[in-house]
Amino acid sequence: MNKKHLALLFFIAFFIMLGFGIIIPILPFFAEKLGATSLQIGVLFASYNIMQLVFAPIWGALSDKIGRKPLLSFGLFGFSITFILFGLADSYTEMLLYRILGGIVSAAALPTVTAMVADLFPSEERAKGMGVIGAGIGLSFVFGPVIGGLLSKFGFAVPFYASGIVALLTFFLILFSLPESLPKEKRANLQKEQRQNPLVSLFGSMSLLYGILFTVSFAFSGLETTFALYISDLYGFTSIDLGYMFLVMGLIAAAVQGGLIGRMVKQLGEASVLVIGMILYGIGFFAIPLSGNFWVLALILSLFGAGQGMIRATATAMITQRTTQGQGVTSGAISSMDSLGRILGPLAGGAVYQVSHGGPFFLGGVLMVLLLLWFVSSYRRLPEPSTHAQS
Repeated sequence: MNKKHLALLFFIAFFIMLGFGIIIPILPFFAEKLGATSLQIGVLFASYNIMQLVFAPIWGALSDKIGRKPLLSFGLFGFSITFILFGLADSYTEMLLYRILGGIVSAAALPTVTAMVADLFPSEERAKGMGVIGAGIGLSFVFGPVIGGLLSKFGFAVPFYASGIVALLTFFLILFSLPESLPKEKRANLQKEQRQNPLVSLFGSMSLLYGILFTVSFAFSGLETTFALYISDLYGFTSIDLGYMFLVMGLIAAAVQGGLIGRMVKQLGEASVLVIGMILYGIGFFAIPLSGNFWVLALILSLFGAGQGMIRATATAMITQRTTQGQGVTSGAISSMDSLGRILGPLAGGAVYQVSHGGPFFLGGVLMVLLLLWFVSSYRRLPEPSTHAQS
């Protein structure tokens, strides 16, 4: 694998998700300014993820047929236009329309980056490549909200313009610098080799690995929804305190994914690294209700950062090694599992929080224990890495 290509994909993933990170702290306030209720704001977030859930596999399958670069370019250009239009919106209806369109077109972006890593990396090094891409994503969520907060001083629409401009610049970066990772001859071979219905892998032979990605996304999005309320209601911490906590978590996640995953996988194997990640996740969930100290809570969040890096990189690599479908279809299915978790997790977290403030974290911890038991008991029944999934 060419290190130049990997570095380029790292920056592309970083810039794609930087646009999302920039608008995270701003979108609710912008929508509220235009008269949106809390329910309508929730619909804005959910509609985007629902479109990602539906369209990521569609774009992924198309990328297997026409190549990765056209789909990635399309996703970034569409992302840019819809975010700029969102900044220009002067009604909630317009916001919802552009949010839905944004979810549809941007579903072609990040899963295609994942597919390119799978195209270019040999099977035994794939976790390292996924980790580097994960590091780019993690860093974008460290810096994005800070940038968004600073830009919001000039108006709530400005961060959306900035996100659109970043996406447009990334589009040109792809257009002129990124080579195609799936040339025509590989596409032709891929069409001949694909025989299995992609749903078989999702709900059958590899349901364990897809289930891990869904559960991790579900549990963590529930935490994201309720953690700010929890530390404010119980300990009086502010949004600034929360920002610093997530800053520590993001930096640790990026360090683990960018620098440690490859070495850990070489020494321990993917399955062991995945188990360690789930253990760290479980400890983190159970530990949150045990402390109200700022630094202890920051340390606990760091367990999530480290654990998430291990789980996502290794589980994604293991799926791409075993798929009998194109990497585009597979990456789309992976993205859909993540989107489904981000749709259902906040709903479950919010509902449980109304019953018990510590409930969402206890629920997350129990899910991690069950997930770990499922993996340990079922791992050996996973299919062997497929020769069709090799680079």
